[in-house]
Amino acid sequence: MGAQIRVYREKIASTSSMKKIFKAMELIATSRIGKARERVQASLPYAEAITRAVSAVASQDDVEHVLTQKAENPQRAAVLIMASDRGLAGAYSTNVLKRSESLIAKLQGEGKEVRPYLYGRKAQAYFDFREREYDKVWTGKTDAPEVYTAREIGDALIDRFSRGADAGGVDELYVVHTEFQSMIRQEPVVKRLLPLAFVEQQPDSGADPLPLYEFEPGPEAVLDALLPRYVESRIFAAMLEAAASELAARQRAMKSAADNADELIRKYTLLRNNARQAEITQELTELIGGAEALSAS
Repeated sequence: MGAQIRVYREKIASTSSMKKIFKAMELIATSRIGKARERVQASLPYAEAITRAVSAVASQDDVEHVLTQKAENPQRAAVLIMASDRGLAGAYSTNVLKRSESLIAKLQGEGKEVRPYLYGRKAQAYFDFREREYDKVWTGKTDAPEVYTAREIGDALIDRFSRGADAGGVDELYVVHTEFQSMIRQEPVVKRLLPLAFVEQQPDSGADPLPLYEFEPGPEAVLDALLPRYVESRIFAAMLEAAASELAARQRAMKSAADNADELIRKYTLLRNNARQAEITQELTELIGGAEALSAS
């Protein structure tokens, strides 16, 4: 009986220790998510402005550019998958990887070869464990992304896209990341970055009309300068949303884990007290039985 009490004490001590870790990670995620959301909001004006500028150039009828022209028979597509570097964030990375698998299956069903690009150690571990190939991986600071990483990713993807499928490049470029909608809702989404999808504005759409520009030396040269910045801004915005989503998922997962630890501690405490009471009862029974045996003799 005493051994059983020691087991419950050890379980209570280990669960209490894990609870401290969970609470610490919850507090860290809670303190950092505010800054992450601020970075998401701060990136929106620039992303909207450059998207508007690129749309204005691409809306010209006589513009032909490799980054805006859709291939007649796409053969190969690149998919950038954004997961996390660390775990303890619930199903955050799992949901992204499931969404990417659905996209890859869809593209392969259309007869396209898929070339994965990975962001985050969880995505790398997923592909390595299954011995699947990927073209390149970036890891580190998925919960606090930096712009130079987005620039490096954008340069690699644009270079691959510019080559074309016949030269070993790709015809399409997709990104799979988690979109931050609220503190309790984050959804994995798929976005096509290239070729640039431009939807013409209708006169009665109510939106502000695109500005009219005169281009020097020409629209193609302007697109050469703008589109790399556009892709970089889109990738960086996706990284920021993914970071905010990761922190929100980790904060929620750690709170749930701490609550479960509390429940386990209460359960083990009750079992320990029951075992202690049973031990005391057994000792009293043995004492009374011994006393009665002595008095009877």
